[in-house]
Amino acid sequence: MTDETQELNPIWTADSTHPGEAAKLRDTLREVVDPEIGLNIIELGLVRQAEIGEDQVDVTMIMTTPFCPYAPALLEATRKKAAEATGLEARIEMGMDMWDPSMMEEGAGAAWGFY
Repeated sequence: MTDETQELNPIWTADSTHPGEAAKLRDTLREVVDPEIGLNIIELGLVRQAEIGEDQVDVTMIMTTPFCPYAPALLEATRKKAAEATGLEARIEMGMDMWDPSMMEEGAGAAWGFY
């Protein structure tokens, strides 16, 4: 994996500190679908970081557009699913990265004609 690919598809801190829980978190977050686009937040690359602590999971995510009308609903759905997956209190933080289609999982952009 190149540095550029790793930056676009970030490895979460939880991947190294809690690999089993991180995998479960990733799978559960695939249930959160952007209603406008029809793809889940993992496929879109919106979850940029996840850290699992003793009593809380912190998730950093971005939106596909700065003024996404579905942002509040996506953030709340992500918070609920993160709590469900980990059994911990979940906190969602908005990241400052600008989303780009290259952040999508490999193959996810094909339906849109990106790749």
